[in-house]
Amino acid sequence: MSMLRRLLLSVATAACLAGSLMSAGAVEADPESEQPGEAGEAGEAAGTYSKLPLPRFVSLKSARVNLRVGPGKDYAVSWLYLKPGLPVEVVQEYELWRRVRDSEGSEGWVYHSLLSGERTAIAAPWLAGKSATVDLRRSASDDSGLVARMEPGVVTKVKECGLGWCEVEVANRDGYVRQHEIWGVYPDERF
Repeated sequence: MSMLRRLLLSVATAACLAGSLMSAGAVEADPESEQPGEAGEAGEAAGTYSKLPLPRFVSLKSARVNLRVGPGKDYAVSWLYLKPGLPVEVVQEYELWRRVRDSEGSEGWVYHSLLSGERTAIAAPWLAGKSATVDLRRSASDDSGLVARMEPGVVTKVKECGLGWCEVEVANRDGYVRQHEIWGVYPDERF
């Protein structure tokens, strides 16, 4: 079972937890929680409601985020994400709801205030279960010194990207990774 799937709960468990979250007074806060950033190469259209590019990458703001089958609290919960900072791709908008896709291709609806404009990425999730790592370098060069090796599935904060490299932070270490070795940024995106 993949690392991302281990972060998710089954439909039945998520529905039970969702009910207890709602009864505990889960708050739907600030409609401006997704911070506009510089549009990347991938932004083909702007969202009808947010006016931000679609598609775009964002991250989960909360430690518990319901993924629903439709855009509203009355729709069933299909998954419960338990990792704040996990990157997701916004692919559609409906009022204050965002249809998102995760690194494994699962899609569903999330309330906008549970999303953050902070950019994060996952180290090569397609290599999970294989004996491979992603190198974190001191500078944006294959010849620069090695800072660390990340296992597939490690979540990083992304500071900036350009020219095929991204500056990231993981476990209080800064470094650079090849842009194509992480999920959460577009191949030629610059920011």
